[in-house]
Amino acid sequence: MKHLAKTVWLVPALVLLCGCGGTGAPGSTSGSNSGPSSGSQGVNVMGNWQFSLTPVVPGTPALTIAGSISQSGGSLSGAVHIDGSNCFDFPTTVGLTGTVGSGNVSLTSTSFRDQVLTLTGTITNNTFTGTFAIDGGCADGEHGSIAGTNVPTIGNILNGTFTTSGGDAFDVSAEIAQSSNASVDGTFPITGTATFQKSCLNSGPLMSGTFPSGSYILGKSVALLIHVGSGTLAYLGTEDLSKGQISGTYTVFGGTCDQTGSAVWVVSSPWDY
Repeated sequence: MKHLAKTVWLVPALVLLCGCGGTGAPGSTSGSNSGPSSGSQGVNVMGNWQFSLTPVVPGTPALTIAGSISQSGGSLSGAVHIDGSNCFDFPTTVGLTGTVGSGNVSLTSTSFRDQVLTLTGTITNNTFTGTFAIDGGCADGEHGSIAGTNVPTIGNILNGTFTTSGGDAFDVSAEIAQSSNASVDGTFPITGTATFQKSCLNSGPLMSGTFPSGSYILGKSVALLIHVGSGTLAYLGTEDLSKGQISGTYTVFGGTCDQTGSAVWVVSSPWDY
């Protein structure tokens, strides 16, 4: 997820991860990945979503939307982050409300800088296809096509290969659990422990959290914050659902084993809806 990975940043001085409960709009405290009620006519919309928006006007930047959607019968609500345009502020949580019926979905955002985003389309096999339009504000009149994916829950076991900036490699395994309930900002907290092999880093627990710090998933973006003895390891990666991998970069700070590098996690248990 190019834009999301670019926008989330590491702030070593603050020991935080910085930049696409309930799965509803801000303030919601309920929701999970369980199936919808009969009012939605069997269409499951709730979960962790990532959308790619392609404007029809050449030269207009594409947008990425990531976050949670919850469902009660035919009613939908959500909490997402919008990236890719100066007209939107990625760290700000934007609420969504809408409806679903017979596979047809309509979602409308709360106003952000006088801009209201509308998504309209259909859901088939956990994918969304349709159109978007923005009314008001800086991006007034932008419209185009949209494609979305309901990102499945991460498997319980991750096996990673970390490579330092100097070229040294070491292995890491992690036993994790992704919450089925989203936080009010649209992220799904992750808990667990990580075990390092042949490394100066100590094994330790994941620090669960919500955007922009701690361990969580937002769309296809995965952030992990791990206690490694006296220091902290901050990792940010992007899921590749077709390969069953999460690829990204990491930084260790605050201890005696400070380093940076790249890392690839392999999901032992297949992603599952």
